[in-house]
This record gives sequence, structure tokens and C-alpha cells, in this order.
Amino acid sequence: MRSRTATWFECKISYEKVMEDGLQKKVIENYAVDALSFTEAEKRIMEEMSSYISGEFKVKDIKIAPYGEIFFSDEEMADKWYKAKLQFITIDEKTEKEKRSNVNYLVQAGTLNGAVKNIDEVMGGTMIDYVIASVAETTLMDVFEYGKSQQEAKPEFEG
Repeated sequence: MRSRTATWFECKISYEKVMEDGLQKKVIENYAVDALSFTEAEKRIMEEMSSYISGEFKVKDIKIAPYGEIFFSDEEMADKWYKAKLQFITIDEKTEKEKRSNVNYLVQAGTLNGAVKNIDEVMGGTMIDYVIASVAETTLMDVFEYGKSQQEAKPEFEG
């Protein structure tokens, strides 16, 4: 398990997909990309998808994702993405009352139980008290991280 904090954008694309029966069907699929702006997110999803889709496709929607950190799994069967809402528990020193703050994560796993296990694996290494408030499967097909190829293309700042 590894985690990655970034600004994530969810991108919706539509294209003609060849189904298993050989017929073409117009589909809309969701993906997440690591980008600094809406413009970069659109450019990145166009680049990533052009290697997977032959023919035309359109970017239908781009929005900032409701999570800032993603937990990636190394397991081969981890082919789904789950949105997890965790509540961090702190005690207010003045009032001595319990305070809960909600944080959303995206978790890669093969099953719902696998997602919970992956959350516990990552969060178990922290000193934070937390409760898993909810875990739900998303419609995301894949996540595209900002990779080495993009980093190598950026000029180094020399000061």
C-alpha cells in the first residue's frame, strides 16, 4: 500500500466503445487525474486516453475531486475504486468534548472488505484516532498519477 496526496480532478469522457458482442455503443466513463488546474487536467486526460481509445472521444466534464489523498494497492485483484469517509477524533482541551472532522479518501481494492483492510493498513501506521464513517464503490475506471514522463518534460528551475 502507498498513498499519494495531490490535487485530483475527476474527468468524464464519452466515446464509441466496441462491446464484447462486437456492437459499438456510446459510453461515458469516469477517470481521475493528478493536475494543477482544469486546463492541465483536460490535457492530461486527453493524452492518457488517446493511447487507449481509437477514434474520437470528448471530455464531457471535469471537476475537482472530493478527496486529496489516494491509497493505491499493489494487489493484482484491486481493480475498483472506493470513496471512504473517515472521521478523525480529537478532544477539545478547553471543553473536554470529542470533536470529529470528516476527511474523504479514494481507496483502490478488489472488494469492499479489501478497501476497509487497506484503510486500516494505511491509517494503522498513524497516531490519529479515526472511525470509518462510510465506504462506497465509485464509477471510476482508473486513476492517472503525475508520472516521471511528465516530470522529465518540465524544465528545471535554475536560480
